[in-house]
Amino acid sequence: MSLVEQGPPPAADTADVVAALRRVVGGEVDDGTRRRAEYSSDASNYRVPPTVVVFPRDVDDALAVVDTARETGTPLTSRGAGTSVAGNAIGTGIVMDFSRHLSTIDEIDPSAQSARVQPGVVMARLQDAAAPHGLRFGPDPSTWTRCTIGGMIGNNACGSHSLAYGRTVDNVIDLDVIDARGRRFDAASGFHSISGMDAFVSSHMATIRTELGRFGRQVSGYSLEHLLPENGRSLAKALVGTEGTCAVVLGATVRLVAKATAPVLVVLGYPSMIAAADDVPNLLGHRPDSIEGLDARLVNAVRDAKGAGAVSSLPDGAGWLLVEVSGEDARDAAARATRLIAGSAAISHRTIADPVQARPVWRIREDGVGLAGRTAAGKQAWPGFEDAAVPPERLGSYLRDMDELFDQHGLSGMPYGHFGDGCIHVRLDIPLEKDGSALRAFMTDAARLVAGHGGSLSGEHGDGRARSELLPLMYSPAAIEAFEGFKRLFDPDDLFNPGVIVHPASVDADLRRPQALPLLRADGMAFAHDGGDFTQAVHRCVGIGKCRADNTAAGGFMCPSYQATTDEKDSTRGRARVLQEMLNGGVVEDGWASEEVHDALDLCLSCKACASDCPAGVDMAAYKSESLHRRYRGRLRPITHYVLGWLPRWARLASPFAPLVNAVLKVPGVSRLALWAGGMDTRRSIPAFARRSFRASQRRLRRRPPTEKRVLLWTDSFSDSFSPEIPTAAIDVLADAGITAVLPETAQCCGLTWISTGQLTGARRRLSALVDAFHPAVAAGVPIVGLEPSCTAVLRSDLLEILPNDPRARDVAQSTFTLAEVLTGRTPVRPDADWQPPTLGGTEVLVQPHCHQHAVMGFTADAELLERMGATVTELAGCCGLAGNFGMERGHYDVSVAVAENALLPALRDKTERTVFLADGFSCRTQADQLADTPGIHLAQLISGAHAPRTKDRP
Repeated sequence: MSLVEQGPPPAADTADVVAALRRVVGGEVDDGTRRRAEYSSDASNYRVPPTVVVFPRDVDDALAVVDTARETGTPLTSRGAGTSVAGNAIGTGIVMDFSRHLSTIDEIDPSAQSARVQPGVVMARLQDAAAPHGLRFGPDPSTWTRCTIGGMIGNNACGSHSLAYGRTVDNVIDLDVIDARGRRFDAASGFHSISGMDAFVSSHMATIRTELGRFGRQVSGYSLEHLLPENGRSLAKALVGTEGTCAVVLGATVRLVAKATAPVLVVLGYPSMIAAADDVPNLLGHRPDSIEGLDARLVNAVRDAKGAGAVSSLPDGAGWLLVEVSGEDARDAAARATRLIAGSAAISHRTIADPVQARPVWRIREDGVGLAGRTAAGKQAWPGFEDAAVPPERLGSYLRDMDELFDQHGLSGMPYGHFGDGCIHVRLDIPLEKDGSALRAFMTDAARLVAGHGGSLSGEHGDGRARSELLPLMYSPAAIEAFEGFKRLFDPDDLFNPGVIVHPASVDADLRRPQALPLLRADGMAFAHDGGDFTQAVHRCVGIGKCRADNTAAGGFMCPSYQATTDEKDSTRGRARVLQEMLNGGVVEDGWASEEVHDALDLCLSCKACASDCPAGVDMAAYKSESLHRRYRGRLRPITHYVLGWLPRWARLASPFAPLVNAVLKVPGVSRLALWAGGMDTRRSIPAFARRSFRASQRRLRRRPPTEKRVLLWTDSFSDSFSPEIPTAAIDVLADAGITAVLPETAQCCGLTWISTGQLTGARRRLSALVDAFHPAVAAGVPIVGLEPSCTAVLRSDLLEILPNDPRARDVAQSTFTLAEVLTGRTPVRPDADWQPPTLGGTEVLVQPHCHQHAVMGFTADAELLERMGATVTELAGCCGLAGNFGMERGHYDVSVAVAENALLPALRDKTERTVFLADGFSCRTQADQLADTPGIHLAQLISGAHAPRTKDRP
């Protein structure tokens, strides 16, 4: 039988397709090279730049896109959050992104326990909407904070609790779809309306009954078992998991389930991951809600990345099962947990009934997605063999064979997964730098292994480009023919997501990594963790898209620009994709000087949040700095690089004349003219210089008798010129704690503003001078105390990147601490044993941690100190929006304010008059002052009792 019943229309010229789309689509139609670069990949190994990206504003727009694709013969790929790890969400023609606008929850029906949603609804939003009714959507993949319902339907996503709630297919009631023939229908009642469907099922019934639906995680291929009469002839369920190859989902009605009553988490420890797997069939008899497996390799990665405290909740062992049980009430759940433990073969266990205490344990599992992107040896690990599944009773023997297969191919990874479902996640250090030959060899052997254990190549992520070619190793020719016949009913011309499942692309075709050549360090950042290779550093981004999620509820700061604009170009992932395309010279052709790179990085605040919040360790602030360094090396720079990038230099020159400078800037129009001439937004104001800098006034400081305990108090450029009261307060606080603050003989700058504007040669000069000045004290055992978080972070992190070959730099980095770290005893020099911070009982403190502190030093010590002081603390998560030079620059004001509206400004509006606003960062205090007329104080001032900052003296 011919694949195409009647020939497709000839493919139209690209310009004609784009023009046709713009005539009929109200949403954005973008065929620009930067946009195509952003959408050239998803979370997979593959790179397929689209012709055009469309953002439909409503269902009519989506219908118009489908009609245009049909009329012009242009391939069409539907996309949600782009977190598909198998290459399911990329394509050569039109990519239609539903996540931007089609993201409305149309209805929550508590009585029917259902919801009607548009395909771009993020799962986390659906959970939030259902929660007040005691309901939730059952499936919960690790990407739940950003994945869309449409994407979950496309892949038949599952998650950690599929034992209790099933897969996405088990929770779909109806789908509003349109196929490639132009037919729009409700799939729940559409079985008999599809011409040829009855005949198709009858002719393939034996194959469907014997090969499909054999166990719960058999996701590979099409789930045609739902078309059988004994299964209700459900076309809606059969379309789930078709990966956009048969129909475009316009809306969905999904089932909601009651939230578990008093769930209890049982953490079981075993001698190994395989021993844990062997115990799974036994535990399934207790009907748990979830059984997740962790291996020691993954736990060690979490420990290395997040610290020992991140895994301290695990009992002894080298393999663990996270088993969740629930009951009619807390007592019933606890009793079930006790019986499960007694019936297990575990060597250790821990029971956690408090969901708050259980959250860090589940976070280990969730962060595995990104952390497993690097092996224990630091090599890049790739998906592909990402989510194969076998019947749970075969899991132990399968894992033994899997380890042998890894050894045969010389590969390593960190397995984890949904052990209760027999589904294993692992990324492997397959050498993809040159070609895909190693990938093809391994994937072929791995497919045979999975099939030999009666398993499925995909257990929840779909086949995509990674596994579709290998389906004949799992299925018979009759089953493959059935898949082709099913697609032909809806898409005879192979327009919808071609190359996936039916008539698949080669597993080693269109790989992203081999197309990018190494780019070794010149004289910028060292990228030591990536072998000095910028290409390897940028390819840390595997596309899991955590930067698209609102992470503030979990204390995350990434990614403020995306939260402000909800545009892929302003996500960490979108920027990484553009840089990757620049490196391979494909879509982006003009290298560092390209406008695509400039536009992608323009709204990056350089907040460094991704360096800590991204599980893959992407540091976009460093990439931006390196990009600016290379782009402008030996060339004229933007005016702001000289004005704001050299701010410490100008501040030092202006400080002796501060009263005069401030007075001049108060003259009407002068400040506005200065802002305009300096490339800054005229809606901003220039912060007033202190009447006397700290270094100029230190001779007047009250001298205290020296003590044996000394620290080098580093007064950075901002504290010196703008806030001298902060180092003055710090000296008093340290003295009260029995510590003498020694001041550097000369002023030293860390080069922060040079780094953020990509002037790395200038930054290197300043850091070299700083190391020369500070290292003698460090060598004598005197630690450094920083006051400005961003500058302290430079010494703790950027210093090693800019001076990688100076061993003294590491000494300085390891000996630099925050004031809170000193006062909480985290440094070699500790407060007197009887020292206690002042009591602040009844004082409300609103805290804005600095982004760089969050990313590099963390806020734990500060939080501990505030708790000891008895303050009532509200800690904000997220960037303030100023971010040094970013918020001052012309063209950034609106985004800066939008970022501040994420957390800072609402909190400042809601605070009481007695609330103390605590912000150690100069940028954070400036933003609050300029946008909310709220002065802030530093921790040193709070402890010393100076609750009121100096009188504002704004020009």
